[in-house]
Amino acid sequence: MNARVFRDTYGVPHLQAGDPLALVYLQGVNAARDRAWQLELERRRYLGTSAAFLGVEAAGWDVFARKARLADTARRCFESLDDETREWITAYVEGVNHALPGGAARAPEFAETGLTLQKWEPWTPLGIWLAVHILFAGFPTKLWRTHVAEHLGDGALELFSSEGPHGSGSNGWLIPGTHTAGGQAIVAGDPHRYIESPGVYQQIRLTCPEYDVLGLAVPGVPGLAHFGHTGGVAWAITNAMADYQDLYAEQLRRTPGGVEALGPDGWKPASVHTEQVEIAGADPVEIEVIETERGPIIQDGISLRYPPRVTGQLGFQVMAKLLRATTVADVDAAFDEWVEPVNVVLAADTAGGLLHRTAGMVPRRRRENMLRVVPAWEAGHEWDGWHELPRADVDGPVAMANARELAAPLGVEFAAPHRADRIRTLVNARDDWSVDDMPSIHKDTYLGSAGSILDLLTGLDDLSAEAVALRTELLAWDRHMDATSTTASSYAAVRKAIVSRLTGHFTMLENADVAEVFVPWMDPLTHVSFALENLLATDLLPQINVRWLAREALEEVAANKPRPPWGETHQLAPLHMLRGPVFAPGEEPIDLGLSGDHHCVMSTSSLPGLTDVCIRASAARYAWDLADRSASRWVVPLGASGVLGDPHHHDQLPLWLRGSLVPAAGAVVREDRSYQVEVDGFGTVRVEEADPARDLDLIHAWVTAERAVFWGMGSLSQEEIARTYEFLDSVPTHHVYVVRLNDVPIALLQTYDPQADPAGATYDVEAGDLGVHLLIGPGEARPGFTGHLVGVLGRFVFEHLGHPRIVVEPDVRNTRAIERFHRSGFVLGPQAKITQPDGTTKTAQFAFLSRLVECR
Repeated sequence: MNARVFRDTYGVPHLQAGDPLALVYLQGVNAARDRAWQLELERRRYLGTSAAFLGVEAAGWDVFARKARLADTARRCFESLDDETREWITAYVEGVNHALPGGAARAPEFAETGLTLQKWEPWTPLGIWLAVHILFAGFPTKLWRTHVAEHLGDGALELFSSEGPHGSGSNGWLIPGTHTAGGQAIVAGDPHRYIESPGVYQQIRLTCPEYDVLGLAVPGVPGLAHFGHTGGVAWAITNAMADYQDLYAEQLRRTPGGVEALGPDGWKPASVHTEQVEIAGADPVEIEVIETERGPIIQDGISLRYPPRVTGQLGFQVMAKLLRATTVADVDAAFDEWVEPVNVVLAADTAGGLLHRTAGMVPRRRRENMLRVVPAWEAGHEWDGWHELPRADVDGPVAMANARELAAPLGVEFAAPHRADRIRTLVNARDDWSVDDMPSIHKDTYLGSAGSILDLLTGLDDLSAEAVALRTELLAWDRHMDATSTTASSYAAVRKAIVSRLTGHFTMLENADVAEVFVPWMDPLTHVSFALENLLATDLLPQINVRWLAREALEEVAANKPRPPWGETHQLAPLHMLRGPVFAPGEEPIDLGLSGDHHCVMSTSSLPGLTDVCIRASAARYAWDLADRSASRWVVPLGASGVLGDPHHHDQLPLWLRGSLVPAAGAVVREDRSYQVEVDGFGTVRVEEADPARDLDLIHAWVTAERAVFWGMGSLSQEEIARTYEFLDSVPTHHVYVVRLNDVPIALLQTYDPQADPAGATYDVEAGDLGVHLLIGPGEARPGFTGHLVGVLGRFVFEHLGHPRIVVEPDVRNTRAIERFHRSGFVLGPQAKITQPDGTTKTAQFAFLSRLVECR
């Protein structure tokens, strides 16, 4: 199978290669080309080095990442993997390293920040995964609950129970074939996360002889962990809302040998060392990294215990296994080895198999550990093995939306049931569903939680005429949070006013003393906003007259009518680390008004007590059809490219805003790597990929000619040369081009990634190096010919392909070629022995040309 990159109408990459290693390498190359800024940003975040170019705002995260030992954990988890999985991940990283310089040249953020690239280490994908998910289970909420108990008593530990604003929820549903028009299952849903620019998911299709899978990838991570369709089986996940991370209050003491921590068995040595966090525009900060038997100290006196740090396992071996899955049993077996984060999984296959289970590692321990910070020195707070994770039989449509159902034994705080209940109601309403019908569920705007406020309004008396009119309007409302609805806007305004007044009763919870990175979890307004239903219903706050608060809120909003439509204030605001724009200069902005709300199936979350602006919503939507994979649909909030100004940067945004889906397996065209330029006094030069069949006669004649003796192929037959170039055409690391001048072939250009070539083992490879072999075809000598040709090929490599350095290694006996390269600006390097295609060995003279050197 030839190594190829195809793209569909929306620029979604469809990658094809001859084997899994070549394919995952190509996935790394593609991720680096499309998402260079995002990849390097996430890499620096797991290393705790992002403040070095982002400034003081990133320092809090960097300090946490260092203290939590994310980088060391990633390395340990990588080293514990089996050889095959390590090789697979390493191939992905090699692809990233090869293409990242070219991707960075396209991304304006690199120039804006002055960020320079560094070579990725093999465990970088694991580090990125850890950094993305370390706060997923919401352990900072234990700091909040402990803080609440200190001020309001232990009875208030769960007073603010809610789906926290920093948790990541999702919708998912499985409709068996008994309820579909096609007689096969449909798996659909949408993960809810902060809407980032670039997006947190990348649509992709991965094809090799062993498998053909489409799904949603996490940029910087190989494979398709969360959502995929192999043709025979499809799977999807939601966050299980499990609690699997503990916080321990630690007592530490200094000793002549270092630091000791008090545990149930007395004082024990803790590891300790110092690190320095660089901060752009400020002095560096020196931090002390301490780790006790429980785990690393993440803030003064508090340690974090989390499964990957304890076990040295992250579950990355599952990634490659899912790609090979053809049945539900395969998916089930793969997820048996999953670790972090803990998910609820739905899957279906074409044979009628159905799956509904949880996956991950959850420790067994006392419930107090799950609620708050517990004392490290007291016995009884240790981990005692691992939970057997729940699963359920599937005998009809299934909905998963982070509610307290299948995963209930594993956690403390789950999502309110409104989304799950609404999805269940919708999918059970008919038995003839098709994939085309899925947007009607995705974009459902019914707000199941509205009753908690509307019921308060019914018993109010002595209202002004304006307030009575508003109440009448609200009670007649259909409870749909549509962007065009002014009643939805009025409801949101009443809710905001109630939240504001209610928060005023919790001033004692302000200004909690926590590390900088945890401050957002300690905001009373945020917690009141998301726990509003519980706070309005609890009997733990007898001093608060919630009806009086509702009256004041209703009167306030009534006095400020009319309200604008909900979509005018409920606007999407994608997060960009540099606060960069969504639209490039000169582009026509799109109205970012949104329907939906936090507890709608179309979950578009703001902070109700603070703002209507939406920062968390569907990071993707998908609908997998088991009857016909080509009918499957998906969409992302922005687009396939992370490069501002690229045609596919946000071309899916209008569709996402209105809840539409696009084909996941639509028509594709091959990515064109050709290059053409007009050179004054020389002519039109075109560089285009060779076709081994079409160009075989030309290639054979050139590489076996006497003048090509140093090419090392003179003794090969035409059939052997055909096999050689068919192989080169099948791998993503090597490319062959025919160079034409005014449509006449003049040269053969071969490029290679030194990481995947024998030449790379003989010199110090730098990230983004591109090896080049140049064979000039026969023809009459022309003054300046070679200089013009090398100049064009330099621009092709530097500007078109985006590589920072060209590497050549002619035979030391080929003095004419060496002199030619030297005249063209190449710097001579070491000599080394390299095996040639015909099996002979040459002594190569390496030479290097940087893009900083002008070709001449």
